[in-house]
Amino acid sequence: MTEKLPEYLRLSLQKQYGEECAEQIALGMAQERRTSLRVNTLKSDAEAVAQALALAGIAFEKVPFSPDAFLLEAGMEKEIWALPMYERGEVYLQSLSSMLPPLALDPKPGTDILDMAAAPGGKTTQMAALTGNKANITACEINQIRAEKMRYNLEKQGCGRVNVMVRDASKMEDFFRFDQILLDAPCSGSGTILLNNPQTCKAFSEKLVKNSARIQLNLLKKALTILKPGQTMVYSTCSILKMENEDIVSQALRGAKAHVEAIDLPGLAALPQLPCAIPGALLVRPDAKYEGFFLCKIRKDK
Repeated sequence: MTEKLPEYLRLSLQKQYGEECAEQIALGMAQERRTSLRVNTLKSDAEAVAQALALAGIAFEKVPFSPDAFLLEAGMEKEIWALPMYERGEVYLQSLSSMLPPLALDPKPGTDILDMAAAPGGKTTQMAALTGNKANITACEINQIRAEKMRYNLEKQGCGRVNVMVRDASKMEDFFRFDQILLDAPCSGSGTILLNNPQTCKAFSEKLVKNSARIQLNLLKKALTILKPGQTMVYSTCSILKMENEDIVSQALRGAKAHVEAIDLPGLAALPQLPCAIPGALLVRPDAKYEGFFLCKIRKDK
């Protein structure tokens, strides 16, 4: 199956993981990924959403890491769009893997939180829900059009106390200070590739990986500068390449007064995982349920 991958990705995966594991990754990418959604607890709850899905005849199953996540069959987006609860902003279509970074960060009410690359706002709205709209969230997005889409999503989801900044977060002034930071960095998207959908790998290239790595390192270094001492951040990507994940964390922490903390989530052992060079970080293997995803929690020393 690896022969169907873009050549640079195939060679990179075989070098990083070995041929057997690379083949397993490719097999996961060949599957049709299932639809998933998250309950917006600012407007509804898991029981009400389960009842609405059952009434609409939509089968679902729960997942081990969150009571607010629902896993459906593949290709169910249109059916969800047609539901009144979707129109009211009571649910948000979101991949299971992308729900993990906010949960790993564990955002707290009453804190100042920065989402460094926030659009289209899935993780921002999730953090607003997790804190019951009681945290001050700054959501950065460099692209004006994507920022407007995020503002729409924030309003639809009923997210208060979110300040949208249209700017490059890596250039934020060093006097800013945040209690918690989520950096879901721009990346090559290597973990999201679906071999039955050529569009998902159309933009993938060696140049994209290298450009992404440069941007990621700048963003992570800035995050470590403006994170308050003693506080935590999460760095994540939807890539499964070491160059964008472990290498970036290692470079950013070199000489920095910060350290990696183990990610602790319920049901973690049930997630499909790949070998990771950083103990305590999480590297999700792509399959029919999950996109490939990397998460690393970092605490800044006091």
